[in-house]
Amino acid sequence: MLKEVAPLLLVGAGKMGGAMLDRWLARGIDAHQVMIVDPFVEATRRDALRVSGATVVADPAELPRISPRVVVLAVKPQSMSAVLPAIAPLAGSGTAIVSVAAGVRLDKLEAAFPAGQPVVRAMPNTPAQIGMGMTVAVANAGVSGEQRMAVDALLAAVGEVAWVDDEALIDGVTAVSGSGPAYVFLLAECLAEAGRQAGLPADLAERLARQTVAGAGALLADSALPAATLRQNVTSPNGTTAAALAMLMAEDGLQPLLTRAVAAAKRRSVELG
Repeated sequence: MLKEVAPLLLVGAGKMGGAMLDRWLARGIDAHQVMIVDPFVEATRRDALRVSGATVVADPAELPRISPRVVVLAVKPQSMSAVLPAIAPLAGSGTAIVSVAAGVRLDKLEAAFPAGQPVVRAMPNTPAQIGMGMTVAVANAGVSGEQRMAVDALLAAVGEVAWVDDEALIDGVTAVSGSGPAYVFLLAECLAEAGRQAGLPADLAERLARQTVAGAGALLADSALPAATLRQNVTSPNGTTAAALAMLMAEDGLQPLLTRAVAAAKRRSVELG
């Protein structure tokens, strides 16, 4: 299905755009049908992409005049206003525009293109780098069933995909899964620090925290059981885990703190729009 999205234009090959590009190439997209616009690509990376057959330019004006089937906008939200006017002339009437920029709403994207332009707003997350991402997408009325399938194939190359009909949900998605990996990494940091405070050598505490978070995540991904059941399976009555969970599950424990954190991220997503 990835062959059917070509020619493809990727605008922004930074952390997220670059991770998606690597997965697309690994999954067999024809590099000769891939065009990349990014003035900040490192020279070695740029040269390697060009050797593979991809077109890499710093300025959209340098691109061949070929209307791509899909344009993926993977730039920072703050850069979108400057990028859209330069990219809009490259899109044909049947080009699907896909934005992965947090907070940038469909109406802002649509305003940069002629009426009826197919536009998708998507929110992936950084585990896309290893094909374990989670992306939620919403399409405007101009997106055909065939275009939705093509975009779905692009997004599925980096992990799981869910589609919603209500764009208002995307701010919550951004706060939970878009920003969520940072919460998990912070958990690993805090667990390692707690281990050091408990008297463990720093390198051992780091190793224990890292592998515990990674292993628990892999177990969660592999199991059909709810997270609550997996937690209960680890918790013996009156045992060490129960003692720790009594602190984490207190009225002022992890749940209310995380709820406030997600609410703050959601507010910021709305502000970015």
